[in-house]
Amino acid sequence: MKSKFVVSAMLAALVSTAAFAEVTSLRGDQGISDNNEIAKIKKVPKSQDKLGLDYVHQPPLIPHETGQVQLNPSNNGCLECHDVSTYRKADAPRVSPTHYMDRDNKILTEVAPRRYFCLQCHVTQVDATPLVENEFKPAGKFGQ
Repeated sequence: MKSKFVVSAMLAALVSTAAFAEVTSLRGDQGISDNNEIAKIKKVPKSQDKLGLDYVHQPPLIPHETGQVQLNPSNNGCLECHDVSTYRKADAPRVSPTHYMDRDNKILTEVAPRRYFCLQCHVTQVDATPLVENEFKPAGKFGQ
């Protein structure tokens, strides 16, 4: 019985040593005391043409800078231009009617809480090279 325990303990030690040997850091070969190189922030043109959508129900990309837009629980800067009451004056696309529906499809008078933080789904479009290889092809007539 004692020998089975000793063999089991030795086997467990061997397996865990082998498991730790396979673990690599997300930092790669870079030492902890070395500084990381900061990636350059991509510049977004002040205004640009809208890109086509690549698939059904894709959230439209934002064709302008969003760094100065306040978006917090008490203020949604996107709605200053894109709300139903202001989009014509601002010459901006209107918020989709689906954004005024709750999860039970009840129509609301304000943007639904689950749709309030625009940048969860909509991202600023930039002309940047992909970080990884991408073989995505738009569906059907999309991407035009």
